[in-house]
Formats: sequence, C-alpha cells, structure tokens
Amino acid sequence: MEVLNGIDRLLTEDFGLKGKRLGLITNHSGLTKTLVSSIDVLNERFDLRALFGPEHGIRGDIEAGGHVDTYTDKRTGLPVYSIYGNSPNAEENNRPAADTFKEIDMLLIDIQDVGCRFYTFESTLYNSMEACAKAGKTFVVLDRVNPVNGADVEGNILDTKFRSFVGIGPVPNRHGMTMGELAEFYNRERAIGCDLEVITISGWEREMYGDEAGFHWVNPSPNIPNIDAAVLYPGTCIFEGTCVSEGRGTTRPFELIGAPWLDADALAETMNARRLPGVIFRPAAFLPSFSKFTGEFCRGVQLHITDRNTIRPVNAAINLLEAIRGQSGEKFSWLQSANDRYFIDLLAGTDILRKGSAGDYLELCKKGEKEFVEKRRPYLVY
Repeated sequence: MEVLNGIDRLLTEDFGLKGKRLGLITNHSGLTKTLVSSIDVLNERFDLRALFGPEHGIRGDIEAGGHVDTYTDKRTGLPVYSIYGNSPNAEENNRPAADTFKEIDMLLIDIQDVGCRFYTFESTLYNSMEACAKAGKTFVVLDRVNPVNGADVEGNILDTKFRSFVGIGPVPNRHGMTMGELAEFYNRERAIGCDLEVITISGWEREMYGDEAGFHWVNPSPNIPNIDAAVLYPGTCIFEGTCVSEGRGTTRPFELIGAPWLDADALAETMNARRLPGVIFRPAAFLPSFSKFTGEFCRGVQLHITDRNTIRPVNAAINLLEAIRGQSGEKFSWLQSANDRYFIDLLAGTDILRKGSAGDYLELCKKGEKEFVEKRRPYLVY
C-alpha cells in the first residue's frame, strides 16, 4: 500500500477545508510525495490567506538561529509572518501574533520533523497550538511520516525547569511520534485546549523509516543533509552545548565530532572498544567553513551507522562525550546561552548531564524511556 502524508491526501479530499480562510505554517520541506510545494497545493485548491515562517524561513534558506523577517512571498503574493523571534517578549516569541489571526479561520501546519525534542519545529507546533486556543481558531496538522521511524524511543523526559524553545514539552530526546500524534499528546497532557484536527498519514507502519515509505530526502533544515544525520541528531546535537564542534560548517554535520586538540586515532580506538551497537567510529579530520572553529583544523571521529535498527544515538553520543572530556582535560567547557543558562541543560532537559556523570544521565534516560513508552500509548494513531 502506498504511503501518503496528509498533504498528499488533500489532493483528492478536502477534509472540511473548503470555504475556510486558511493560514499555513510550512517551509521548503512541506511537499507532496512528488515534490510539489504544499503552498501551491493549498493556494490552488483552497482559500489560502497567509503563510507563517518558522526557524529557517519558509524556503529553508536561513541558518539555525538566523533572524526571520515578515515579508511578501513573491510566488503567491501572500504575506509571510515571522514566527521565529518575532518579539523581544519571551512569551510572544516564536508563535503567531494575535493580529495575524484576523483573516483566517484555520491555521494549518505542514513541515517535516525529525522526531527529536530539541528540533524547534516541535516547539513551533506547541506554541502555535497555544496561540490558536487563545484566538479561538482551529489548528490542523497535515501529518507526516517520522523519518527515523515511530517505534524507537530514547532519552530522558524533559524536566520542565529547563523548558525552552529547544525543549518545550515533557518528551524524550527521541520520542518516536509523528507531529500529529505529538499535537494530540501536548493538547491533552499540557491542557492546551486547542480545537485540533489531524489529517492523518495513510499506509505507514511505525517501524518504517522515511526512505522505506518511499519519500525523497529533502533537508528539513540546512544541517540535516541526510537520514544518517537525522538518526544521529537526538544524540550528537548535545555537542552544541559544548566547546566541541558538532560538525556544522562541514558536509557531515552531526556525524563529524571534533576539536583542534583531540587525538583522532586514540578517540576512535577508545570508542570502538566500547562496542556500541549499530555504529563504528572512524578517525576523522575536518575544517569547518562556519560555526565553531571556522577555518581551524579539527580532529575527532565520524560516526558511521552500521545498523540503524540497533543504534542508540543518545547512548552513543553520551559515551563519546565522556571519552572526549576524558581526553580534553581543562580544554573542555560547557557553553552558556544569552541568559546565562547552560545550553547543555536546555538540550538535555536536565542539569544532571553537566553536574553528574555520563552514567547518571544514562540511568535517567532508561527511566524516561520506560515511562514515556507507556505515556504515549493512548496517542499513537498508526
């Protein structure tokens, strides 16, 4: 049976959208299976009134953390409202502003997630649902396949003391849910109270990866260039909270991990001796063109996935972090965000990783995984 995302099903059914004034949150990854933009589909078949741009913008041409402006889309002539950093007020940031709801009845979202808590499109989902609840508007999720499957769960559940735009809800690093399922989970578990509708996927089984479901890979954001990066991201993204490069500025972000002072051969030998499932660590050298260590020669490892059905990316990354800290000594440091919070605490959803040991954090992960597998069960659709 062919797998169809929500937007593909809208090509032949209207799901109650006819006669409604629509707004759409999307980016370049909002595509049909034949790679037609969701913007074009909705603009042609329905009454599309406004577009909303999350992190990276609606065309995906803005780097992580880059400013997203409000402007007019040249192709459609529709207004594009920024929902990434659109106010200095933290409560209003990263969500549709109240006045943007005047011309719409429903707000839709169609964007490719990667199934990871700190991927900011999930926070956009959460905040937009809150905004719709406040404005009395219907929120519609055009559901999409989780590209790294909907079966695997790994990581600790976020402690709400460390809630931020890179971790907004009480789910693990890798939650194994679709955006539609996650919306249902947040709506009830966080008492958002949004009038929520989900246009579901057809033909998908939870164990399927995106390529097994027949979808072309389109980078959902500039630094997730392939499915291996997406698989590793729930683990290796934690290096964003450290002085060590996570491979941004290379062709293999989140696969290459390193720093100028590391001994690549020794690090790879240490990691391969741990015999972690589904991954081999290759000594590697790289020269970032931007981000950390721009123009500096870095040494470290590349993580090569040998079996994506057995790899535990969070476990692999925490073991790698432990080995790098052991080799780095005083050269290692945690990075702080603009408000003097440690960024690693926001990514990890706890300060145990920073204050405790790798073992302490991995024990927290085991507890969180067991708890979340049960907690998510009522919200699984597929």
